[in-house]
Amino acid sequence: MATTAVVYVLLATPLVAVAQPAGKVYRLGLLSPTTQWVGMDALREGLRALGYVEGHNMIIEHRSAEGRFERLPDLAAELVRLRVDIIVAVVTQASLAAKNATKTIPVVMVAVGDPVEAGLVPSLARPGGNVTGTSFPSVEVAGKSLEALNRVVPVLRSIAVLRNPANPVFQALMMQETEAAALSLGVELRVFGARDAEEIETTFPAMARGRFDGLIVIADPVFTRYRMRIAALAIKHRLPSASAFGGYADAGGLIAYAPSFFEPSARAAVYVDKILKGAKPADLPVEQATKYELVLNLRTAKALGLTIPPSIQADRIVE
Repeated sequence: MATTAVVYVLLATPLVAVAQPAGKVYRLGLLSPTTQWVGMDALREGLRALGYVEGHNMIIEHRSAEGRFERLPDLAAELVRLRVDIIVAVVTQASLAAKNATKTIPVVMVAVGDPVEAGLVPSLARPGGNVTGTSFPSVEVAGKSLEALNRVVPVLRSIAVLRNPANPVFQALMMQETEAAALSLGVELRVFGARDAEEIETTFPAMARGRFDGLIVIADPVFTRYRMRIAALAIKHRLPSASAFGGYADAGGLIAYAPSFFEPSARAAVYVDKILKGAKPADLPVEQATKYELVLNLRTAKALGLTIPPSIQADRIVE
């Protein structure tokens, strides 16, 4: 795990619209694993609030790997060749690709689980180099979703884990925390891999044959994109499921315990603004999400024949 650093409040700087230099058009490179990622609207709204209007004083060059993480290095190199003014990189693998592609263009990472452990920055308080941004510490709460599932499911002895092997760095960190929680609870884990929608579909029948007591869905951009289908398949195969990414319970999953994805995304716009106005990434501390939410889906619980114990205090209930 990363060394402890000062946790900066995400909303410390208000998103107040300001005038940009007349005639100046900035080119922002946006690098993401999928075309539609949770938080994109928050980033764009944050930029607009700060006076950056697409097609007027900002051009956004969006490069998406469409779920194929191995494409990220080439896409990052393409953005460098376009001589963008700044790169916004979404999640760990995209941020690593951007960092490896350039030592001079500023890189603002968005929702990276553990930037120190991943090798993106030497410390949160003093990032150094050309990379800074926001951290989405879902790694630190990965085990919490398993703990919550253990409190809801009467007998939890064996768990299926869905992970994306194409997203190795972040997924490995998430697995470490999940395995630690499983060890403390005396729960056996079996890992299943899926890289895309097709593999998600074929993986669930194999899980069903294993007769597992529940399912943990490791946070991943591809799984976020297909969260409704994953949740539906979990219900179909009678697997109470939990995850550490926001929106999973809203999509039909039983449990979600995660920080908000929208705050780091909106906050990244503030980094972009500061850097375009002359601040150096090396001098801007990495900010961590501070708000976490436990969400339970009662409709899914009823469909699975489960009763939520009154001792579990959820931050939000989906009915």
